[in-house]
Amino acid sequence: MTTKPQLSFWQIWNMCFGFLGIQFGFALQNANVSRIFQTLGASMDDIPVLWIAAPLTGLIVQPIVGYMSDRTWTRLGRRRPYFLVGAVLATLALFAMPNSPTLWIAAGLLWVLDASINISMEPFRAFVGDQLPTQQRASGYSMQSFFIGVGSVIASLLPWLLAKAGIGNTAGPGEVPDTVRYAFYFGGAVLLAAVGWTVLRTREYPPEMLRAHDTVPRAPQRPLDVARARRNGLVWLAIGAASAFAVLQFGLDKQLYILAGLLAAYGLALIVVGWTRRDSAFAHIITDLHDMPAEMRKLAVVQFFSWFALFAMWIYTTAAVTGVHFGSADTSSVAYNDGANWVGVLFAAYNGFAALAAIVIPWMVRRLGLRISHLVNATLGGLGLLSFLLIRDPQWLLLSMVGVGFAWASILSLPYALLSDSVPAEKMGVFMGIFNFFIVIPQLVAASLLGFLLKTFFGGQPIQALAIGGISLIVAGLCVLRVREPGAAVATATAAP
Repeated sequence: MTTKPQLSFWQIWNMCFGFLGIQFGFALQNANVSRIFQTLGASMDDIPVLWIAAPLTGLIVQPIVGYMSDRTWTRLGRRRPYFLVGAVLATLALFAMPNSPTLWIAAGLLWVLDASINISMEPFRAFVGDQLPTQQRASGYSMQSFFIGVGSVIASLLPWLLAKAGIGNTAGPGEVPDTVRYAFYFGGAVLLAAVGWTVLRTREYPPEMLRAHDTVPRAPQRPLDVARARRNGLVWLAIGAASAFAVLQFGLDKQLYILAGLLAAYGLALIVVGWTRRDSAFAHIITDLHDMPAEMRKLAVVQFFSWFALFAMWIYTTAAVTGVHFGSADTSSVAYNDGANWVGVLFAAYNGFAALAAIVIPWMVRRLGLRISHLVNATLGGLGLLSFLLIRDPQWLLLSMVGVGFAWASILSLPYALLSDSVPAEKMGVFMGIFNFFIVIPQLVAASLLGFLLKTFFGGQPIQALAIGGISLIVAGLCVLRVREPGAAVATATAAP
């Protein structure tokens, strides 16, 4: 068995540089989409439902793109064609979103934007697993975290910086301020340029070399038990239908329909797979989902609690900070828009701290191992979110973002380092795409449950969603202790950028 040659610092830099642009798109989306929705007339109760576009597109797009890229070979390589197509589409969506005349158009553009970013992002995760030997993967994913942090800092700060430069930060009712509009234009250009750099400055191993270098031999794929899948599918479909009926019958929060739909959709998928061709993409993805390696199943639990927390933070921080720390829920007021801009600063801060954490994390891995490092970082993030309940001076919230930044950098790197040592190279893309299920599902659950929990138990206070997120991050850190520690990654992880 041969091993892949180690890459130089600048080779890893070039292969990860595209994430700078991808994160420009994500950061602008995360920091400003709730603001755009509220500006166009969305109520706070509607925000989580409008946000389901983001995780739902990832649930659909990432495994399909992963499956296709595993089987692609062109003049541009295996993964890079998807980088480029996704970047072009995402750039167009970024240009269009701040010009949305109505709420439903903005919601539709969020679907387009998130799907396009996912087309680029999913192969980037597999790209690191393809190109780097085991001992460099922790550093490769940390380099991605570094660029995610840097890109997010600049993108999240853009509206605030433009306001400081004299660009209009308020607009009439139903109009998006120029600070947000110009930030999206700039972000689209950066996304396309950064991804283009990676496409032009990297190369890929051909499929036969990947197979020769594979350190995780592919296990024979067991045929899916179709009869059992159909039986289970009927059970899940019935549970979903019963849940939807209960929401209707008892007048429960309408967002719970999302959870009911998720359960029913899973049941329907199990039923439908029995009538598809055994060599179809859908059949392969469902079969691989059932044949996940044991360590991947354990990591799925870690991802669930991690991304539940992150989604709570993304959709409720603007409402929490503007309402509690700036004292306004009026989207046309100076106080609200100052608070919304400050949320951009806070998001920039946690991403900046994430970029610094990405430098520290490989050092932590060498000394503490992947699991303990992730436990420490997730706990810091949980404490950071919980501190929002105690801090009242918005300036001091920057301190909270230190912990969130360490958690964010760790979530974006260490679970993928653990995963890439558990799956075969020729199926790296599809397993990375399936792994995204456990990023998407918690976000859909959060969109379904958080509004209900806040209204039922916390008087509709958005800041309590951040407390729920903080506890969830700490639980995620504890769950990673169940995952096996791959010795090679721990012993020889190299320095980050």
